[in-house]
Amino acid sequence: LLWSDPDKDVTGWGENDRGVSFTFGPDVVAKFLTRHDLDLICRAHQVVEDGYEFFAKRQLVTLFSAPNYCGEFDNAGGMMSVDETLMCSFQVSLLPVLGFFSCFCLICICTIID
Repeated sequence: LLWSDPDKDVTGWGENDRGVSFTFGPDVVAKFLTRHDLDLICRAHQVVEDGYEFFAKRQLVTLFSAPNYCGEFDNAGGMMSVDETLMCSFQVSLLPVLGFFSCFCLICICTIID
């Protein structure tokens, strides 16, 4: 899954239009979570318009923290917080902080304890 992108129109693995890596479908997410007894995959390194975006029945979330990335994308930046009960919440920013453009690559795999 590392460096690959989710694609709702793909079953299994597919080619990535970025020219590197692959795409994966919701079935790959479900199989990975089941195999590793996890509830959520949190990933980044892909611009999403609203700062965060769910995939595969909310089993995967993509975060992108840099609003208006490189001055070209007019996207929001998102941040996810996880509390002590493993409840996830999101904050969205439309403007870069102090005009600083940043991009953070974050991969975090979480499990939710019932």
